[in-house]
Amino acid sequence: MAEKRLLLIDGNSVTFKAFFALYTALGKFTNSEGLHTNAIYGFNTMLETMLKVVQPTHALVAFDAGKTTFRTKMYDNYKGGRAKTAPELSEQFPYVKELLAARGIQTYELANYEADDIIGTLAKQAEEQGFTTTIVTGDRDLTQLADDHTTVSISKKGVSEIEHYTPAYVKEKMGVTPAQIIDIKGLQGDNSDNYPGVTGVGPKRAVELVSTYGSIDGIYDHLADITAKKLKEHLIADHDQALLAKQLATIKRDAPVEKTVSELVYKGDDYDQLVPFYQKMNFNQFLSKMSIDGEAPTATPGLEEVTYTVLTADNVTELPSFTDGCEFYLEMLDDNYHTAELAGFVIGHNDQWWVSRDTALLQQAPLKGLLENADIAKQVFDAKRTFVALQRLAVTLTGVDCDLLLGSYLLNTYDNSNDLGRLAMEHGYHQVATDEDVYGKGAKAAIPDDDDVFFSHLARKARAIEQLRPQIFKDLADNEQTDLYRDIELPMAFVLARMEVAGITVEASELEAMGSKFTEQLAEIEQTIYNEAGEEFNIGSPKQLGHILFEKMGLPVIKKTKTGYSTAVGVLEKLAAEAPIAENILKYRKIAKIQSTYVEGLLKVIHPDDQKVHTRYLQTLTQTGRLSSVDPNLQNIPVRNEEGRAIRKAFVPSHPDWEIFSSDYSQIELRVLAHMSHDKQMQEAFREGQDIHAATARRIFKMGPDEEVTPNIRRQAKAVNFGIVYGISDFGLSQNIGISRKQAKAFIDTYFEEYPGVKAYTERMVQQAHELGYVETIAHRRRYLPDINSRNFNQRSFAERTAMNTPIQGSAADIIKIAMIRMEQALKDMQATMLLQVHDELIFEAPASEIDTLAKLVPSVMDSAIELEIPLKVESHYGPTWYDAK
Repeated sequence: MAEKRLLLIDGNSVTFKAFFALYTALGKFTNSEGLHTNAIYGFNTMLETMLKVVQPTHALVAFDAGKTTFRTKMYDNYKGGRAKTAPELSEQFPYVKELLAARGIQTYELANYEADDIIGTLAKQAEEQGFTTTIVTGDRDLTQLADDHTTVSISKKGVSEIEHYTPAYVKEKMGVTPAQIIDIKGLQGDNSDNYPGVTGVGPKRAVELVSTYGSIDGIYDHLADITAKKLKEHLIADHDQALLAKQLATIKRDAPVEKTVSELVYKGDDYDQLVPFYQKMNFNQFLSKMSIDGEAPTATPGLEEVTYTVLTADNVTELPSFTDGCEFYLEMLDDNYHTAELAGFVIGHNDQWWVSRDTALLQQAPLKGLLENADIAKQVFDAKRTFVALQRLAVTLTGVDCDLLLGSYLLNTYDNSNDLGRLAMEHGYHQVATDEDVYGKGAKAAIPDDDDVFFSHLARKARAIEQLRPQIFKDLADNEQTDLYRDIELPMAFVLARMEVAGITVEASELEAMGSKFTEQLAEIEQTIYNEAGEEFNIGSPKQLGHILFEKMGLPVIKKTKTGYSTAVGVLEKLAAEAPIAENILKYRKIAKIQSTYVEGLLKVIHPDDQKVHTRYLQTLTQTGRLSSVDPNLQNIPVRNEEGRAIRKAFVPSHPDWEIFSSDYSQIELRVLAHMSHDKQMQEAFREGQDIHAATARRIFKMGPDEEVTPNIRRQAKAVNFGIVYGISDFGLSQNIGISRKQAKAFIDTYFEEYPGVKAYTERMVQQAHELGYVETIAHRRRYLPDINSRNFNQRSFAERTAMNTPIQGSAADIIKIAMIRMEQALKDMQATMLLQVHDELIFEAPASEIDTLAKLVPSVMDSAIELEIPLKVESHYGPTWYDAK
């Protein structure tokens, strides 16, 4: 008989552990919708590990049903000391459950009981039915369930390192048997669950007593044998307390769980659910892993027949003139269209399709003339991708009327799949397969050798564009988004395309020189650290570093984890004032990161032909309309430290005697907030040219006119200002500026008192979202909020915070896009070229003779992109490198 293996996971415990293990500063671990994803990501990382280790036949994840359980009835203050769950964590629980459903794992919760009790009951049932059970948790309380058939696996370091507790390991590690753990808890109590044990009895004494007398009952049966006077007094005084604590610690093995073990069959991943979930979460690592491990179907059943004509050099001249317009699709497998192989194309109209693998035909008449004729309307999927790829063939695409990807994205920012087949399905059109269905997944993807399979797929893609175009345009008109599409997003696609093609010159020699310098610095810092430590060790090992700092050098322990000493950045920063070694370790980490990510990373992507890097701007990724830069990401080069800023020295003009020119909006999101909220105090500060962060500091800290706003106070006020824009919680603000949640809440409350217009704006946006189901930017860019009226408090709260911040961030995105479109027009009679957009900054290159003109032209165009109630402000700089232009 095949072995039956049950995997039981403590959902709350593991999610909490994952959240705090991977929590980083605001915005660092969110998806494109702004949802925090660190707990979801960490949970899935743990799940991947345990599925491989256990290979379960059956599985369940148990969750707590609520705060009230039979234990709170026994002891009112059970778990009473715990802080309210951070909203950044709360909002992730529904998505953890969605993840589990997609992975074929059932979830369960039971009113009046904890997840522990569900697990305890099912583990007992499993043992009776001959299962081998593995329990996964971050809570050592569950080790009481370990027995010959049940292993309790504790996430030891973060979520990836697991410690497996068998009865023998419990005895070795804890000095007692699993069954005696509840007696230990009864004696020492539990600070985490907030119940006391016997006064003065700590872990060491508890183990001694239980080892000697077997249990709490055994201890009280032998009170006469205990000679320590104080201990005996406390045991007598706290007898009832000890019995209650033991009862609270005891996991139920007979809870009224309605599921049976036999029902918990592990089904495995549901690709139709899991792929879109990973895409929504931006879990690209998990997606690529699926592409390698999973087998994709190759058949495309249920699709109507499609006819096509194969184009060759012999019949290409027979193409019609397409005076009514045409659909065009250029196929390439790789996402990076700057370098991807061009595999074939389709062109046609009215369900008449011409297909070919020979993309060289696009360089010849009549195809080149067709594509470059602005009077012939083209309907495409992803105009920017198509334009850039055609440029490689010296063909300039013009006359694009419909960009199906852009239109779909504007209608619903969640419908932004780069796969035409998947996007078509989102719009109810099912007559085109996904690329994955036809080509396979990821690394296995390949253009089929079978001409009919490949050409039919291309023809269906073109037909999908033709069929979907009328509905897309109608919906845009109904949403009052036609102008947004026609005047901003479609022109923007070509502005970005030309910027991408232009690229920016990067001097490899400068990067290599920096790399050599950083290598020397790292060697010097490494030696200094060894000298300060008195020995050589692995600086990258937290365990070895913890031993050096806290055991050998005796530095004060700031924070401990279950695996040892914390050596996180915050800890090292606190130690740096009195210990130079901590400062040096921070410096070492910073330089090593810059060396690997930016010096070595950029050297890999400099194009050998033109010595430039050609980034890709993702126009349909974010929910706010902001652009993202990839391959390489030029928006995240560090600017807050000199070593990071130095990377910009390698970015230079492409001609001698030219300069790099930079202009950026000053505090654009706060200016948009002042405009949208009509807040008089905030608008007054901007009109008077005040430092808005200093002005906010004076208000929230109740400072007098003569009191100095110190850099630290200004930093805290800045964090509050931008925190409000991003819908920050008291937890998020407390983490960002190192204060208590209570202080952070007070700051936020005071902020809203001082800026009542902002408070009214946030309430207005939330109300609008509840009524309409979406919010809009200045340019009618919509963001739908499907969870805004959810019964689930956490989902609803996240949607409400999103409703507050999306119009601000999205309007800022609208403004810079309008400025870029107008800027390109303004430059048409100049040699100057727009090269990059980095957040609120535009970077140009120009001859020295045009710099004075640019210095007047660029700010005037950017300032006037849109009229707000308060003025926009633009700051400009220039120099021989990007570094000098900032």
